Parts: sequence; structure tokens; C-alpha cells
Amino acid sequence: MGYTSVKRGLPGRNSSVIAIINQKGGVGKTTTAINLSAALGEGKKKVLVIDFDPQGNTTSGFGVDKDQISADIYDCLMNDVPLDQIIQPTPCPTVFIAPATISLAGAEIELVNADNREMRLKNLLAPVRDEFDYVFIDCPPSLGLLTVDALVAADSLLIPIQCEFYALEGLTKLLESMKMVKAKMNPGLEIFGVLMTMYDSRTTLSKQVVEEVQNFFGKKVFKTIIPRNVKLSEAPSHGLPINMYARVSKGALAYGKLAKEVVRRG
Repeated sequence: MGYTSVKRGLPGRNSSVIAIINQKGGVGKTTTAINLSAALGEGKKKVLVIDFDPQGNTTSGFGVDKDQISADIYDCLMNDVPLDQIIQPTPCPTVFIAPATISLAGAEIELVNADNREMRLKNLLAPVRDEFDYVFIDCPPSLGLLTVDALVAADSLLIPIQCEFYALEGLTKLLESMKMVKAKMNPGLEIFGVLMTMYDSRTTLSKQVVEEVQNFFGKKVFKTIIPRNVKLSEAPSHGLPINMYARVSKGALAYGKLAKEVVRRG
């Protein structure tokens, strides 16, 4: 199913390409990619989500049947398929997905000897990015070539950090990778925001971690904090974002607040 390009017709308005990134797994990258996009879509923003993780959880979280995908982001990276040929609709009318399947795992190896390997995603995005208000790249939990491609393609980074022990562990390497890409390939790359996830207001630990992250990142930390919420965990199995699965849940309300904060940041 291809994507029918519809220009927004808003002269002088550029999209924002944001990589959702943290090399640690289980910190809420995919949850944020799905639910922030859906909340922005509810606010009439046009959003493209690029599933750049071979696990393809963002793809299935939007209800896309991976067995029915004839071409995915791997085919764009390695077989020169135009990005607009793989983009699919989601349950949210103004939110679209560039899906991933397990085949993307092969790209990490195949890109090693490829020409312009770090520029593949940036070049794929160029023809379509300004048809959207926001483009989110859901990155894999690693700092391999796929993540480097995302860093080169992005304008900025959104870093989810879970409110648990060792929350900041490994972030030094991520920031070093960002610094390297910024120096050599993407001088405009910045941190868009840091998002605290899986917050449990009943524990002293969650509060301590938030304070620690705020001390480290300062004003980059979003005021909105995403709570631990059963409904957020359940929604992907139904192929729906939280605002369509459990509209008045704490998780839905939090991502609604986050979307407003993202818009205010630009």
C-alpha cells in the first residue's frame, strides 16, 4: 500500500525531524513514538513515524500486519525503493508509518560497505519531509549504523529516560555519538528534549531520578512526565495508540500534555 502525497500548501513552513533515541532498551522509545505522534495528530498535525528498529514494534503498535508488508524501510535503504512507496496509514487520520520488519536487521551488516551509508535515511527523507509537520524516527536500542543514519537524518533528538536505577548509564556514549555526528556530518543536530518515563509517584527513587536527570540536562527535560500506566502497556496489543484505546487514562493525558509541550518548543 503506497502513500498518496498531499502537499500541505503552507509556504515557508518546514518539518521537524526528531530521532527518538536511547541505546538502552525498555525506556519507552516505541511507546513515545506511537503515542506522541497520535497526540500530535489529534491536534491536527501531520506526522510521519519511521520505524527504524528491526523489532518492528512501532509498526505492530499501530496495527499494521507485518506479514502483509510487501516492502519496508529496509527496501528503501538497500534496494532504492522510494520512501513514499512504503508509507502506510495508521488508525490516526493524520499519522502515517514507514514500517519495519525483521529484514531491517540485515541492513546493519549490509550498510558496512555501502556508499554514502550514513546518508541513506537523510536522502530518503528529503523528497517527503516537508509534507509533514513532524517526522519521528524510532531508533533501535544500540549505537550501530542504523542509529548513526538516524542521527545524520535528524534535526534533533528526543531522549526517553526511565525513572529507574542506572537511568543515566550509557548516556555518555550516546552524547559522544551525537557530538561526533554533529562535528562531521550534521552540524545542526541538537537535543530537542529529554523525557522522563515510567514514573511511579509512590517511590522515592522515581523522584530522585527525575532530580538527577534535571540536574544533568537542565531545561532540556520536559515538564511532562510519563507515568507507569497499565493501559499504556495494553494498547499496543490492540494496535491502537493510547488516546484511542483508553482516552481518559493517565497515560493518554500525559502524552496529550507532552504533545502540547512539543508544539510550544517548535
